[in-house]
Parts: sequence; C-alpha cells; structure tokens
Amino acid sequence: MEEIFTVAKASEYCGVSPKTIINWVESGYIEAYKTVGGHRRIKRNNLEAFMEKQGIPIPQQGVQKDERIRILVVDDDPIIVETIVLAFEEDEHDYEVISASDGFEAGLQVEHFKPNLLILDIMMPDIKGYEVCKRVKSNPQTKDTQIIVLSAYLDEEKFKKMKEYGADACFSKPLPLPQLKDEAARLLGFK
Repeated sequence: MEEIFTVAKASEYCGVSPKTIINWVESGYIEAYKTVGGHRRIKRNNLEAFMEKQGIPIPQQGVQKDERIRILVVDDDPIIVETIVLAFEEDEHDYEVISASDGFEAGLQVEHFKPNLLILDIMMPDIKGYEVCKRVKSNPQTKDTQIIVLSAYLDEEKFKKMKEYGADACFSKPLPLPQLKDEAARLLGFK
C-alpha cells in the first residue's frame, strides 16, 4: 500500500514549512487530493517525483512516524487550560499537547518542548503577552512557532500591537473552540 503524507509530514520530509507545501500544491507543482474533511493528502510517489525534479534531497529513512505536532497552552485558568488541552488531544491531527500556568513555566516549556503552536493568554499576573511573542519570534530556534493569543480584553489596539510583536492570530474570550481549532489547523498547514 502506498504511503500517504499529510501536509505536515510532507513539509518535514522536504525540509520546508507546511505553508510552502500548500503553496506548491495550490500552484499545481505537487499532485494532491483532499479528504472529505477538506485536508490535503499527498501520495509519496507524487511528492518524491516533485522533489527529484526540483533537486530536493530525498531522505533515506523516510518520515519519522513518531513526530507529532506539539502545542503549548499557556493560561492561569485551569478550566480554560483543561478545555483547550482536551479539545486538541481529541483532535484528528493527533497533537501532543502540554500546558503551563505561568510565565516562568511557559518560558521553560518553549525552550524544552519546542512547540509548533503556542496558545497564549496575554493577561496573566506574571506575564506580558507582548514580551513572550517578541521573545519567541526573535529567537532563531523558535521563530517559526505559530502563536495564537487569547484575551478577555482584546480590542483593535491590542490586537494590532500583538500582531506587531509576532502573534499570528488573536481571539477574545470566551473562546469559540471550533474556531480556535480551525485557526490552529490553518496555521499548522492542515487547512
């Protein structure tokens, strides 16, 4: 049976971002199909044919099966954390999800867990959301981390400021979970 790649696995296989894979598919360079749920899937032989044509080295060992997309949820409200963590753990994309309840723990987790996506409450007692975004995006090792900001007090001014500091998306609380999951999937290249 032929191996089928998700956008995330194809990006890992080629050594490019998921967005690059999506752009190649949408431009017709790589043949792909969509599942009933609207997710792109690429047959291994189609991906490797494209890679060969473009001179992209094909890995000998193939894609690592155990490489899961990592999400870090940072919020000081345990109910919100549990709700988000459960929603993403039960998601079809098989995310690996952990949480942090304060700025110090969040800093450690970004360093060690190396999340692909950071879901961040910007209004926590010991944390400045702007500063976290700026640090994550200015560090060469974490600059590709996608950041979704959550806040109960998000207005246009704060939204604009968060974008300037590196947030990829912003949502007001109470958060719409389906919308949050859709945006996460989009940022991670699944949509």
